[in-house]
Amino acid sequence: MAASPPRHFLFSLLIFSTFLLLLLPPIISAANGPRQLHHLPDDSDSDTDSDINAGPRIKNPRIRRAYLALQAMKKAIHSDPFNTTADWSGPDVCSYTGVFCSPALDKPSLDVVSGVDLNGADIAGHLPSQLGLLTDAALIHLNSNRFCGVVPKTLSRLSLLHELDLSNNRLVGPFPSVVLGMRALRYLDLRYNDFEGALPEELFEKNLDAVFLNDNRFDSNIPQSLGSSPASAVILANNRFVGQLGNVTVFDASYNHFTGAVPETFAGLRSVEELDLGHNVFTGVLPGAVCNLPKLKNLTFSHNFFRGKSSGCSSKVRPGLLFGDESNCLSGRSGQRTPKECASMDNTPADCRKSNCTDGSSGKPEPKPKPEPSPPPLSKKQPLPCFSPDVAKATAISGAVP
Repeated sequence: MAASPPRHFLFSLLIFSTFLLLLLPPIISAANGPRQLHHLPDDSDSDTDSDINAGPRIKNPRIRRAYLALQAMKKAIHSDPFNTTADWSGPDVCSYTGVFCSPALDKPSLDVVSGVDLNGADIAGHLPSQLGLLTDAALIHLNSNRFCGVVPKTLSRLSLLHELDLSNNRLVGPFPSVVLGMRALRYLDLRYNDFEGALPEELFEKNLDAVFLNDNRFDSNIPQSLGSSPASAVILANNRFVGQLGNVTVFDASYNHFTGAVPETFAGLRSVEELDLGHNVFTGVLPGAVCNLPKLKNLTFSHNFFRGKSSGCSSKVRPGLLFGDESNCLSGRSGQRTPKECASMDNTPADCRKSNCTDGSSGKPEPKPKPEPSPPPLSKKQPLPCFSPDVAKATAISGAVP
C-alpha cells in the first residue's frame, strides 16, 4: 500500500496553486494586449461607446464619444504627409488640428465637437464606422484626400450635419444612401470619386441647397424628381446619365453621354440662368423650350451634333442671351463639325418645316455674339495606391463652388 504524501507537501502545493490562480489573469491580460477601440458595426443600434476603454477619463460624454471617433479615424489613416493629425492625442479634442468645438445646441453649457475639416490634407486611409459617434457635428469636410472604400452607414446618426464634403477622394460603391436620412443636410459634395449606379429619387426630394455629383460613374436615368428639387445648384457633369433634366438656377450637364433630342421637359427649367449641355451627343434641333427659358442668360450647347435650332435661339430674339454653339452640325455657322462627322452620327437632316428651326442656310448668317466659354472640368489629381484595412498595404461646376 503506497504511503500518503506528507501533510507539509500538500499544504505547499495548495499555497502554490492559489498563487498561480492569482497570477494568471494579469498574465493573460498582458498577453492579449491593451483593449482596443470597440468596432462600431455599420448597422449597429446599440450604445456606440459602451464597453469601450477610452483611454483618458473624459467627464463630458459627448466629448468622450468624439474622442473615440477621432482616435478611430486616426487609426484608419495610413499616410498623413503633412502631419495634420500629429496632435490628435489626449483628451482635449478641441485642440486637435481641423477639429472645431462649440456649445451644444440643446445644452449651451456643454462643449461639443461641431465640425471636422481636413480639406486638402492628402491623407490616405478609410472612413471608420466610429465616425457615427460625431453626433453633434454640423459639418464634415474631407475633400482632396485619398480616403477610399465606402461611406459607412453609421453616418446616418449625424442628424445635425449641415454640410458633407467628401469630394476628390477615392470612395466607391453605389450612391451613399446614408445621406438620405440626414435631416439637416443642405450641402452635399461627392464629386471626383468613383461612385456608380443610379441616383435615388429621394435625393432630389430632400431640402438641399447644393448637390455636386460630377466626375463619378453614375449612370441610368436621371430621377424624375430632379425637376422638383429646391436646390439652387445641381452639378452632374462627367457621369453617364441619360434621361430628363430638372429645375435649378445653374445646371451643368456637360461631359456626359446624353444622346438623342433634348426633351421638351426643359420647359420646366423656369429658374435656370446658366445651362451647359456641351460635350454630349445631342442631335436634332435645339428646341425653343430651351432658348425661351425666361431667366436664361448663358446657354452652351457646343460639341454636340445639333443640325438646327429653334427660331427663338437667336440673338435677335434674345439679345441678352450668350450662346456657345461651336462644334455642332449647324449650316452657315463657323467652327462646326465636318460633314463627315455629322454624317456618321445622323444621315437624316432635321425637318425645319416641322420644327420651326433656323440653320442659317438661307439669308445672311446672323452675327454671333462672343459666348462665355464653358469652364473645363477640374483636373482630378493622379490616383495613388489606395490603402485598405483589410488588404495588404500595397494595394463643378468648375471653380464656382462655395
